[in-house]
Amino acid sequence: MSAKATDQDTERLIKETAMQIFFAEGRFNATTQEIADAAGVNRTLINYYFRSRDKLFERVFEEAHKHEHELMEQIFYSGLPFKEKIARHLDVSFEQSQKYPYLEIYMVTQVNQGCNLKDHENMGELLKDFYREIAAEMEKGTIEKMRPEQFALNFISLMSFPVSMRPLLQETMGFSNEEFDTLLAERKDIIMRTLFKQ
Repeated sequence: MSAKATDQDTERLIKETAMQIFFAEGRFNATTQEIADAAGVNRTLINYYFRSRDKLFERVFEEAHKHEHELMEQIFYSGLPFKEKIARHLDVSFEQSQKYPYLEIYMVTQVNQGCNLKDHENMGELLKDFYREIAAEMEKGTIEKMRPEQFALNFISLMSFPVSMRPLLQETMGFSNEEFDTLLAERKDIIMRTLFKQ
């Protein structure tokens, strides 16, 4: 294995470990030493690859947001009928929330702390196309007439609220991880029936 491949493997290991700590375990204040220990590397390697703890956090945030945006683009430009796109997006979102239950909380936290979303313009184009499809579905009568932005908010709220509020909901409602995963699995059908008339 070349030195370059080893470098890339080590860098990827550090990023994946950081993602696990932040998004799967919800330890947003983890130190570089804790990340290094979990990755089984020397702490100086984090500084070597990322320069600082903040740069590592920034990179992980950017990559998580980029990955989420790419998934959305794949689904919404897939050529599937609109209802199937919504169903597929729910599948992907709930699958991701099982792997990384703290991802949405982390992303909201980072935006609140001033991290910029670098593909904001691309998201704007995707949303315009999404709104056009929503308007077309309203004309067909498959969904209630409203501002397309309101439909988008309903969709996002129904999908994201139980995911982003998971730790609090589990604690207050007394659900185990398995029980809450079952609730999320049941939500897809409930959301589809809520959003669509037929």
